[in-house]
Amino acid sequence: MTTDTRDIRLVVLDMAGTTVADGGLVERAFAAAAAELGVEPGSAEHAGHLSYVRATMGESKISVFRHLFGDEDRARRANATFEKAYGELVEEGLTAPVPGAREAIEELAGSGRTVVLTTGFARVTQDALLDALGWRGLVPLTLCPADAGGRGRPYPDMVLEAFVRTKAAADVRQVAVVGDTSYDVLSGVRAGAGLVAGVRTGAHGDDAFRAAGATHVLDSVADLPALLAARPAPLAGDG
Repeated sequence: MTTDTRDIRLVVLDMAGTTVADGGLVERAFAAAAAELGVEPGSAEHAGHLSYVRATMGESKISVFRHLFGDEDRARRANATFEKAYGELVEEGLTAPVPGAREAIEELAGSGRTVVLTTGFARVTQDALLDALGWRGLVPLTLCPADAGGRGRPYPDMVLEAFVRTKAAADVRQVAVVGDTSYDVLSGVRAGAGLVAGVRTGAHGDDAFRAAGATHVLDSVADLPALLAARPAPLAGDG
């Protein structure tokens, strides 16, 4: 059954790459984490790790480091270094909203929809981003993997946590999930969301979005309010 986009009541938005311009900060913070674990910059190991980080953008960062470094202690060391480095970059003022993102969030809220912001970062990093942008209080709920039982994307947990906590929608088909990675898309598809959109402002592109099951592909989250006001819903890729 095709979801009428006007029926969407809950909008779950990713942060870095979707509503927040990342500017390569994830890769810079990863370099710090890799150095902490003794991975030499320019080495084949470093290149392989960086390729994996790029491919898994959107996933919970601790999960990425568990895959890369094996044992739990090394993964936690890498993750702590990553989060510290990313937080310092944020404090230096190196983040900014994606153009039109705040306005889109406010327009969606003004239309009676509930907006939730999610991330693959730890809570401390998510809070640092919110503070740097002046977004505290912008939405009624923000979620990181730890807020939804510890599993991040591509699991559907954060989307379903938003659905349960906000009670904004009566049916998961009234949920829209929007992100810049295939993992964002997969989390929405697995949650049963009625609209799952990839945006071209971050890590992944159209082919990855379609392979993951996106119903729409948008140039930016700024295009979302118009999409949700439209009828009928366009086919995947037409957004």
